[in-house]
Amino acid sequence: MPPPCLQGGAAMPMISRRKDRYPISAPLGQYLYRFDRFREIPGIYEDLLRFAGSIPYEDPQGKETLWLTVYYDPEHMRELRPKLTRIYGELKVGGDSDHHEHLTVDRIDFGEFGNSRPFRIRITNLYNDNSDYFYVKFADASRIFGLELEHILSPNRINYLVNGDTLIEEHIAGVPGDVFLRDHLPKPELNQVRIAKEFTKFNERCFIRLLGDMRSVNYVVDITPDFEEVQYRVRPIDFDQQSYEGAGKTYLAYRFRSNRTVTKLAFDVLNRATIEQYVAEEHAQMTRRAKVESLRLKALLGVMQREELAPRAHVRRLAADLAKYHHTDIFRDCTTMGELTAAHVSHMLDL
Repeated sequence: MPPPCLQGGAAMPMISRRKDRYPISAPLGQYLYRFDRFREIPGIYEDLLRFAGSIPYEDPQGKETLWLTVYYDPEHMRELRPKLTRIYGELKVGGDSDHHEHLTVDRIDFGEFGNSRPFRIRITNLYNDNSDYFYVKFADASRIFGLELEHILSPNRINYLVNGDTLIEEHIAGVPGDVFLRDHLPKPELNQVRIAKEFTKFNERCFIRLLGDMRSVNYVVDITPDFEEVQYRVRPIDFDQQSYEGAGKTYLAYRFRSNRTVTKLAFDVLNRATIEQYVAEEHAQMTRRAKVESLRLKALLGVMQREELAPRAHVRRLAADLAKYHHTDIFRDCTTMGELTAAHVSHMLDL
């Protein structure tokens, strides 16, 4: 049986329906407080929705995007500006007011797409015109579990804050996946083996921790020049579909049509033995991270197993699909997505 990240089959269409939103429960709130994710920051999401108008946001090449640049009445903006700079300071340096008096809110964009309907805040340093971004979203339990699993099990650290229904996320830098596949993948100087290796590992990471909907618009590619070659790392930026969908194939990034070109590349430049080597490497690395963060992972999965994060029909279908993938009945008694996730992580990483 081929490794789960590269099994055969036709590419699937994108997920078209928004998932249900699940509130933060008391146990999850206690977890966030224990591990320093909770902050006394302004609950600002509803305030940001009160914009007076909007225009389509165009990227630096002049192409329209799915974002809208929004603007506010002057009085409302005067209220928003200090709250947003304070949140940025809390996210970056722990809220010391001496470090954000020279910051200003340069632009606010709104994304009506997807589940989280995010606001993207552009913060500019008045001393040197350097800009940075952060995101304000309506907090959803699925997304928070996804962020935490990424922080614990992946090679990437995740910085975010929560207060009530407000979720603040640090910007994850990288080339958007769809742009990378369109503009970078065809370049003759691209190291095809390295990007195929990273995409194989990315597939495996997402499948092990059951992060779904990794279409090309939901991840970025971090490109780092090394002393001889260029290194690539694929990083998810959308965690709304953590342990939600019932179909097992939605947790396999290669099954999405938008990833077809990089999937073909992986099949073309990697043989089966090499694919199995990279999959084994990723398992070993994730196992080490899980053991280092064993207390935190146990606390997270303990909360997650008691949460309702998807319709029961989704749980039953995913349990059946995973049983077929792994030829085991260990998922038979799982009644929540958290139980499925815990069982899947434990099974695949031999914890």
